[in-house]
Amino acid sequence: MSASAPPRTTVAVITRNRRDSLVRALDELAALPERPPVIVVDNGSTDATAEAVRAHHGGARVVVAGHNTGALGRNLAVRHATTPYVAFSDDDSWWAPGALDSAADLFDAHPRLGLLAARTLVGPDRAEDPLNHVLADSPLPPAADLPGRPVLGFLACAAIARRRAFLDAGGYHRVLFFGGEETLLAYDLAARGWGVTYDPSVTAHHHPDPGARLGRSTVQRRNALLTAWLRRPLSVALRSTAQLAGAAARGERDAATALKGVLARLPAALRDRDPLPARVEHAARLLDRPAPGAPGRRR
Repeated sequence: MSASAPPRTTVAVITRNRRDSLVRALDELAALPERPPVIVVDNGSTDATAEAVRAHHGGARVVVAGHNTGALGRNLAVRHATTPYVAFSDDDSWWAPGALDSAADLFDAHPRLGLLAARTLVGPDRAEDPLNHVLADSPLPPAADLPGRPVLGFLACAAIARRRAFLDAGGYHRVLFFGGEETLLAYDLAARGWGVTYDPSVTAHHHPDPGARLGRSTVQRRNALLTAWLRRPLSVALRSTAQLAGAAARGERDAATALKGVLARLPAALRDRDPLPARVEHAARLLDRPAPGAPGRRR
């Protein structure tokens, strides 16, 4: 792309009380040859995050949400973006040099492409994220008008969306808030005819803090079941509920907490219930069958 051409891709970052990690991510984004505009949504930080963004040499724009909006902060960033494409990063991730231009070329060449999941390399050793292999082995058949491999899942901090498609699908859903929120967005994009694919020619870097994130498993189990109630047939939602309730009855603490969270949010989920069209439900059922030895993450 010519240096004088207008940018095609904005990078959207959400953060909360992780100023030092965010500044490193902003350093990496500012060094990209594409020089993308960056929008940071501050989800109610109390560590002077907004001031650090304003002082950063990269010129990122900060949007102060005023409270923790979770994944909905990405929706806010997309609404503020003016480029046709939006790449998502977290405060511990960034894009490889040239990745944004490569992705924009794919979007330009494939008008039905709504979201592209990138190959994710983790940490200073650039290890392959296990999700890369899961996505690459997706059982969904290739589509002639889409690049890469069709999928119905992705890693939120390593994805690029067509802004129009993201807004058409409604962005991330308020009922889920945060944690395992990607599958529902992939469903909603596909339901509206947009393609969701994995293309390993586009690379993102992720440098998460070492160690487990407390409560993450609980939230992911909660949101997986809420996603079923929001979009899957009643039989699938009921079966998934029974499985989680059984795990809770067996004394699994995560399951019991997740089930309590589902019950609290279920009325809101039922108000927004909109089962998938038959063609997307068929794809979802293909993905319900885990490949032998594959990690338990959506493709």
